[in-house]
Formats: sequence, C-alpha cells, structure tokens
Amino acid sequence: MKKKILIVGGTGYLGQHLLQAFADSTSDGNAFTLAFTHYSAEPSRHLLYAFPSALLFQLDLRSGNGFDVISSVLGQPDVVINCAAISVPRACENDPDTAHAINVPSSLVKWLQSFQQSSTLLIHLSTDQVYEGVKSFYKEEDIAVPVNVYGKTKVEAEKLISENCPNYAILRSSIIYGPQTVAPVPKSLPIQWIDGTLAKREKVEFFHDEFRCPIYVKDLVAIILALTNQWISEGKQMQLLLNAGGPDRVSRVEMAEAVAQVRGYDTSLIKPVSASSVDRGVKSPADISMDITRLVQTLNIHPVSFKDGVRLTLTTN
Repeated sequence: MKKKILIVGGTGYLGQHLLQAFADSTSDGNAFTLAFTHYSAEPSRHLLYAFPSALLFQLDLRSGNGFDVISSVLGQPDVVINCAAISVPRACENDPDTAHAINVPSSLVKWLQSFQQSSTLLIHLSTDQVYEGVKSFYKEEDIAVPVNVYGKTKVEAEKLISENCPNYAILRSSIIYGPQTVAPVPKSLPIQWIDGTLAKREKVEFFHDEFRCPIYVKDLVAIILALTNQWISEGKQMQLLLNAGGPDRVSRVEMAEAVAQVRGYDTSLIKPVSASSVDRGVKSPADISMDITRLVQTLNIHPVSFKDGVRLTLTTN
C-alpha cells in the first residue's frame, strides 16, 4: 500500500523542492501518494503540470478550513511536512496576530489528534531565530531566547508540537538557499539577489556582524527524505529536535564574497557595514550560527560547504 505524504505549504520555496524530490523518489520505485496544500492564489499551471499525480488541497491554517476535505480524500497521512509560515521577521512584527495564527499550527496539531491511530510523523520547519544570538554555534539544548515576534511564534510552535504530538521531528533551519523552483517563487532568493546586485558593478553594503549557517536546499530536502524513510521503514517512536544548517558560519559580507569568487566579480564592490547602521523595523539576533553535530550523527548527512552550495546554485540556475 502506498504511503501518504502531505506537504503543507507545498507551493513555497522548500515545498516545491520537496515535491520534486518525492516525485523523483516515486519514479525511482518508492511508492508514495503525494499531496500538497496551498493557501491563497491557485498554483500556477506550470507547477500542476510538473506534478500531475500529486493531490492538491486548499488549506487555511488559521481556521483549519480544508482539513475535512483532506481527511475524506487522502485520509490519515503517514508523514506531514509543515513548511507553511510567515517567515519574514518584519511582517511578523507588523502583524503579530496573523504571524501567531499561521506559525503556531494549532489547527494542524488538532487535526492530527483527531485520528484514532498515532501513526503520523510530523516534520515541522522551525528556525535558527529561536536563539538569542549572543554566542556562536548554538546547540539544540541551549535555551531558546528569541528576540523578535517571528522567533517567539516558532518557539511556541515547537512547544505545542513536542507536548501534543507523539511523533515529530522539528528542524531549526537557517537561511535556505539554492536554485529556483519549478514555478518561480515571488520572494527574492538570497544567492540570486546577491549575484544580481554584484553584477551591476556598483558598490553594495553588506552586514559584517550578523552570522548564520545557511543550508543548501537540497541538503535540507535530503534530511527530510531521510527522516521520512526512517519513519516508514522502522515505525519507531520519533521525537527529534535538530539544528538544520550548513557547516559554515558566515556573515552577509562572506556570503557576498563567496558569490563574487564563484562569478569572478570584483570583491572591492562589497562594502562591509554594521547591522546596527540600518533600521529594519525588527530586532535581529547577531550570531545564530548553529552546531550541527547532532544532525550529522543522527542521519549521517553532511551538508555541503557554503562555497560549494553557492557554486551548485549558480550553475543550476
């Protein structure tokens, strides 16, 4: 019998990369029934043509409208991957109520609790912004002290899931970068934006004092596929919290320098400035680099270096 995979927020950047990976996996002989949700506008025909066998559902995470249709058509999924979020910190700051309603997936957890069997694994995307940002290489057991509304909603989501779901994997993701999706997403992608900006051969300011561990999208997809396959093949109780970042701690300046080196741009165009010199309308943690030892040891997955990821991104696009 085919295992049922539901990607909540399947039309977004990570969601589309997951759709591609699960579709490829199905063509390689793994039997999955693949379903995904969208919230607002109808997905583009390009996306629907790319994944003709995937089931599509409209879902409002705020109210839970749409779960009844998923139950009647798909039934209980074996794995739910929740990629849906308002992930722009300033948008969360401007509208905390909506951010809370979407980022804390109460309706999703309630729906999963409605099934008699606890046979669903929930893989939930969290963020490195749960950390305070006052040191380097945070570990999962470090206390989460978020400094903005986005981080606070994500901490609350983690608490909700760990207290109410018998089987879960929470992935604290850093900046996700990589090639464009089948149906291009409206938000600007980090490496493509840096590339386009440096290509103009004009001086550009980048922060030198904010640090993250960006993760190449296909590594994050590989992590989610590994968790899915482990759950399906073993069925053992899973309660995991993992930092999901790349191996390198980099500033925005170092990100720009990596793009410049791959492309052959003049690095003197990159002007380092302090993050405190710009008012972004939201408090941003200074150093939320993460220790990924637990991830590597648990799944034996080694995310690519940032420079290799940049090279892969720019040669794929």
